[in-house]
Amino acid sequence: MTGADSAAADADVHADARHPFLAALGERVRTLRARRGLTRRAVAQAAQVSERHLANLEYGVGNASILVLVQVAGALQCPLAELLGDVTTRSPEWLLLREMLEHRDEATLKRVRDAVGALIGTGGANAPGNPRVALIGLRGAGKSTLGQMLADDLGFAFLELSREIEKFAGCSIAEIQALYGNNAYRRYERRALEEAIQIHPEAVIAIPGGLVADAATFNLLLTHCTTVWLKAAPEDHMQRVAAQGDMRPMAASREAMEDLKRILAGRAPFYAKAELHVDTSERPLDATFAELRRLVRTRLALPE
Repeated sequence: MTGADSAAADADVHADARHPFLAALGERVRTLRARRGLTRRAVAQAAQVSERHLANLEYGVGNASILVLVQVAGALQCPLAELLGDVTTRSPEWLLLREMLEHRDEATLKRVRDAVGALIGTGGANAPGNPRVALIGLRGAGKSTLGQMLADDLGFAFLELSREIEKFAGCSIAEIQALYGNNAYRRYERRALEEAIQIHPEAVIAIPGGLVADAATFNLLLTHCTTVWLKAAPEDHMQRVAAQGDMRPMAASREAMEDLKRILAGRAPFYAKAELHVDTSERPLDATFAELRRLVRTRLALPE
């Protein structure tokens, strides 16, 4: 019996005990190998692993290291994400679309996203001048203070989405995450945004800083609101949050500033999708509000 045959026999014996993820991973490896017309031996040699090791992986009985998966992906000439179940590998059309869009610049990708949204009825590009204004950015950027001032100036309702989330859940955001987890929080966040959009054709909405982490909810926001990124230096974010007596979510970190900088760096490309940008670190509150007011009124075609 060969090593591969032995692995197949092991798989039959332990089929019921296989972890679903490992079983699906093995199926993807077999499918990709078949699609490329490669034998198991050829892939094993190219990946510099034993044929038995590869057979164990294919039958879902081998918990391969990340380095082995990188080597197998290289041998199969595919991204590691494809082995792990990337959604864009589920059908030939997904693969063809991904190939068309790969290496395109951000401006081209945005045009494609807008066109696709319009085609399938999820909104596409937001019409200029939508009188539902959403303020995005990290905590401490001034969303609550400037948001209330802007709402008063425009005569619009002012909503803090975090408060709306708590109304839905009947408890605080900290309690939602502690009791039900982050996935539940994201569901409440989306529901709160959907209701705000449905009820308020005109409003200023202060958006929780982490909403951009959920692509579907962020896309909903971009489609139905005029978005403004309130930017600030990391030091200003930290100082303002500390002045409020609240160090969440960095209270337990000895390197709070570095944590904040990493969070900001990770979210900045998403915040930058906003139509308008206002730096709240460069000038006093009154001057910052004057700039925000001017930009928003111009965008909404309202007299200054």
